Parts: sequence; structure tokens; C-alpha cells
Amino acid sequence: MDPYKYNKQLWKVLLLVLAAVLAAGSLFYTNYLVKSLSQSERTKAEVWAMSTRSIVTMPDIDDEFISFIYAVRDSLSLPAIITDEKGNIIFWRDLDPTKTNIAEEDSTHNNLTYDPVYFQRQLDDMERRHEPIVIRLDTGEKWHVYYQESAALRQLRIFPYIQWLTIAIFLIIAYSIFNAIKRSEQNLVWVGMAKEAAHQLGTPISSLMGWIEIIRLKHDEAEKASILDEMEKDVQRLEIVADRFSKIGSTPSLTNHNIYNTVEYFVNYFKKRTSDKIQFELRGDKHVEAKINIPLFDWIIENLLKNAVNAIEKEGKIQVNISENIAKEEIFIDISDTGKGIHRANFDRIFQPGFTTRKRGWGLGLSLTKRIVRYHQGQIFVKDSEIGKGTTFRIILKSNLHYEPTQV
Repeated sequence: MDPYKYNKQLWKVLLLVLAAVLAAGSLFYTNYLVKSLSQSERTKAEVWAMSTRSIVTMPDIDDEFISFIYAVRDSLSLPAIITDEKGNIIFWRDLDPTKTNIAEEDSTHNNLTYDPVYFQRQLDDMERRHEPIVIRLDTGEKWHVYYQESAALRQLRIFPYIQWLTIAIFLIIAYSIFNAIKRSEQNLVWVGMAKEAAHQLGTPISSLMGWIEIIRLKHDEAEKASILDEMEKDVQRLEIVADRFSKIGSTPSLTNHNIYNTVEYFVNYFKKRTSDKIQFELRGDKHVEAKINIPLFDWIIENLLKNAVNAIEKEGKIQVNISENIAKEEIFIDISDTGKGIHRANFDRIFQPGFTTRKRGWGLGLSLTKRIVRYHQGQIFVKDSEIGKGTTFRIILKSNLHYEPTQV
């Protein structure tokens, strides 16, 4: 199974589940609020109708109780209409004043006080939305009370749909950004891998060309034999480079190896192909062992040594120190240089794909290095760095490793 594809699908499912939970929670809570407010508004309509009935049926006396009833009625702000049993409008409140108080004269009606078409439309709308509230008078007559929902309640009813739309837009934007970032990273990786391949092949090929030219100029058989040995190492190096790239996307095996000997072999190969102005020093525990994959582990050391060489402008020193923490069963590989150093703010950023401080760099070497170290269930980080004095990278490996390897 491709772990990247699995993780991608997992994130998609998690996003969808999260969106569904948010939408369901919002709908449930909004419905609860709508029911509560709807009941509250129906109670308001009932109180208004009862207070209106009290005002109409009680004697017209100016006392505190009547004043209280008026105050209660006037405090209830809700569009409502009261009709008799035949549907004739008796009272109304909080309707459009331009439609309910028309002072005009025409050829058929004098002093129109309301717009009947407007009232009928409002009444039909109220009747369609709610069951009427029935109020019985002492005379046996019945009033039917119709009312409209408040603007706040109407807006609250459509709020979940607005929220769903917002969540959907958020998911679409997030998914689009995720895909754009993924495509950008893929393009960066492919370009970087192509350049890394050319870079990897460049060292042994340039070395081979140099050896061939030296052979043409030399006649000493012993010296030719030595040169042929170095050429053979370069050819082997080309095979290793090809093997490295063939392992990308697969699950290479790990076997137990002496770390000091493995590092020493590559350091000896590398320093012969580097300027004489740069000194190399290897020291530390010669007996520590760990499970590694030689071609991939060499890639780690090669990238770090090349970075160290690039950091040293003219002349300097590269030091590799190997030690073991027996208590924690860990092996430390410290690679130090006397180069230009790294700003502390960039300690973590240098391992991100695309980040580079070099004008002609492509920012993939350390990202690949970290990925390969993690494949070995290890860690890599900047142990120390000072501008103008140098940098130390530390690799931590387990000296007694038990785990299931993953893809590189």
C-alpha cells in the first residue's frame, strides 16, 4: 500500500466527517433554537390576543389594571391579525403602516382606512405558516389569532443552510489549496530529483574523465594500476547512484553494518575528489554497529559532506565524529565544518523541500537526507551553528533496531 495515498484518503475522509459533524451539530442546535423561539413567539401572540380581548370586554375605566393591560399589549412586538369566525378582520398590529392606514377617496369608497388586498395577502401567509390561536369570548364568540414569525426567527431558519454552504466552500477551497500544494511539491520533487541525479552522476563521471586524461599522460605501470583502481571505484559509484534511485518508492532491506567502516570508506572516496585545501578528519568509536542500507546511508553522508564543502568558501576542515550512548542504545554521527554557518531561524527550514541559501541550489538535498534518516528510524538536526565559524549536523541511529521498514 502506498502510505502517501493512504494518508491522502484518510485526510479526505476526516475532512468530510468533520464537515458532516459540524453540519449535523449546527442543524440540531439551530432546530432547537427555532422551536424554542417559535413557541415563545406563539405565546407572545396569545398574550397579545388575550390582552386585546381584556381591553375590549372590560369596562372603560381608568385604573391601574387597565393601564397595565395596555402596557402588556403594547410591549409585544409581533405582526398579527385577529379575525372573527367569519374571517372578518377585527384587530391587527405591526403591519405595514402605508397599507393599513390609507387616507384616500375614490368613486366607490370614501375614506379607505386599509388596503384589503394587502390584508388578505398577509392573512393568507400567516394562515399558511401557523395554526391560528383560538380565543373564546364570554359571549361565546371566537376570535382567530394569526401571526408572523419575527425577522430574527426567519433568518435563524435559513442559518444552517448558509452554514452548510460556508462549510462546503471552505472544503472546496481547502481541497483546491491542498491539491495545488501537492502539485507544487511534486513538481519541485521531480525537478529536484532530476537535478540531484545529474549532481550525483557528475562527481564520478568528472572523476573518470580526469583519470582517463591522467592515464594518457602517465607511463608508469604502477601509477596506472592505482589510477585504474580509482576508476573502478568511480564505476562502482555510478552503480550505487543508479541503485539509490531505483530504491525510491520501494522498501529496501536493512542489514547490520559497522558504522565507522562504512563512513570511513565514503570519506576516503570523497576527499580524493575534493580540493586539497579542505582537510578531513574521522574519529570516534570503531566498533559500533546498526542496521542500515549501504547505498542509502552513503547518500546521507554524501549530502552532508557536500553541504559542508559548499559552506567552506576557500579552505577549512570537515570533521566526522562517531560515538555511542550505550544507556539509550543510540549512535551519534556528528559532521562539523568550518564554513559560513546557518542562522538559528533556519535550523528547521533547511530540511524543507525547496528551501536553499545557495543561488544555484534547489533545496532538495537535506530534505532527501532527512527522509532517508527517518527511513532508518533515526533523527537528523542541526546540533550547533555559528555564523562565520561553522555548523555541526547530528545523526542519531539506534544501535539495536527492531522495526518494520517503510518506503523511502
